[in-house]
Amino acid sequence: MKNDLILECRGISKAFGGTQALDNVELKIGRGEVHALMGENGAGKSTLMKCVIGLHKQDSGEIFFEGKPYAVHGPAEAICAGISMIHQELNPEPHLTIAESIFLGREDTYRGTPILNKKETERRAAEILRSFNFNMKASTLMEELTLAQVQMIEIIRAVSCSARLIIMDEPTSSLDSEETARLFATIRGLKEKGASIIYISHRMEEIFEICDTVSIFRDGRYIDSCAIEKVTKDELISKMVGRAVENVFPKVDCPIGDPVLRVEGISGKGFSNVSFEVRAGEILGFSGLVGSGRSETVRGIFGLDKLSGGKIYLDGKETVIKNPANAIEKGICMVNEDRKLFGLCLQRSLRENISLPNLPQKQKGVLINQKREINETCDVAKTLTVKAASIESEAYSLSGGNQQKVVIAKWVMAAPRVLILDEPTRGVDVGAKSEIHALMCRFAAEGLAVIMISSELPEVMGMSDRILVFHEGKTNGVVLRKDILSGKETQKTILAREFGQTVEGR
Repeated sequence: MKNDLILECRGISKAFGGTQALDNVELKIGRGEVHALMGENGAGKSTLMKCVIGLHKQDSGEIFFEGKPYAVHGPAEAICAGISMIHQELNPEPHLTIAESIFLGREDTYRGTPILNKKETERRAAEILRSFNFNMKASTLMEELTLAQVQMIEIIRAVSCSARLIIMDEPTSSLDSEETARLFATIRGLKEKGASIIYISHRMEEIFEICDTVSIFRDGRYIDSCAIEKVTKDELISKMVGRAVENVFPKVDCPIGDPVLRVEGISGKGFSNVSFEVRAGEILGFSGLVGSGRSETVRGIFGLDKLSGGKIYLDGKETVIKNPANAIEKGICMVNEDRKLFGLCLQRSLRENISLPNLPQKQKGVLINQKREINETCDVAKTLTVKAASIESEAYSLSGGNQQKVVIAKWVMAAPRVLILDEPTRGVDVGAKSEIHALMCRFAAEGLAVIMISSELPEVMGMSDRILVFHEGKTNGVVLRKDILSGKETQKTILAREFGQTVEGR
């Protein structure tokens, strides 16, 4: 790696109202290096990067790019200067095609005219898609893609700009292990060509696998930078949170009772003939590659998608779930993996978002008992350490991780009987992960039946009493916690199941 710098930030400060998001922050990025930014949600990582690409204007401080003073007025200017960014929060234009999305703002036109050359745009896009082994037509509409596919298009768009500095904010949050490996191969190729990568992630394994250097932020301040090979995971966590986090997976064994939810041979879009049960006090993990049917299965159970066959039983009695409202009435709640589309009203306050599914409990006649609503929402926001100026702050103003906490907070107050958590810690920092995991254990201890879906195998293995493994829309075995603890089942054997293999003796 060369010693000269491609990006330098000096004394950057930025405030939003009464919240100091950045306080005299320093950052140095070398040419041809993969540089990790780590810190809890609200630490200032994404805010600093938004200053770099011109989405925010810093209140004070200077930015230098390739040794020269740097200032841009938006992402388009940043791209022209040689900097692109993959954002944590995906904002696809649903009615654009993949080709149009990749080349948005850089469209091909017929020479000398403003008329778009659609054929050439699609040809170039198809060429790029092939290089990423992304097997979809360039003419496909973005609204037809899954969350993981949208994430890959965002990555492809950023890389296709031929930028000399690429900022990746939680790029693997919706990707499975295979897609992540493909991204890492791309990053290594970019590094060999001299490009620099700023890599923001809460996934420790990724940081140690792909990054050269790490900088730590805490509460809007720069804390330290060091070479990856000279720091341990525990040291990183301690620097990030300002305290020791002893157990990220604080699984507590709870008494497991009778089956609460049982499904027999259910089929629907993306899955077929799935059967399982989850008991009171149990955390049942769903494991599988993106597109394996795990999320599709719970969408069918929750009434988001229509089932084409099979039966659902609650407490041993057959039931029909027509839609999500019906599921909630029956005591089944779900935190969806896409918090922006299904979990939040972004223009509404934290109080309103947390209260939304719990309004009947706060009614006094036809009016809302506002004092009770404020007290309860403040309490639950404090329990989940939601970082916001106040309970009246709009949801859109929060960091991605704090938005996720608000989504989960809704169900802390709802007291469901079955709680489905689809990627509950996606985009959440290590300290908050531990808190959310502890909350899951508390739910189980109170007798709830919990279903957890996660793309992070260590999380599934660390938090589940049993793991149901999915492959191509069907189940491919059940893994017991006792077998994980004894070493009989490992990450390797579970991955083998995810890829469709039969593990002998299991």
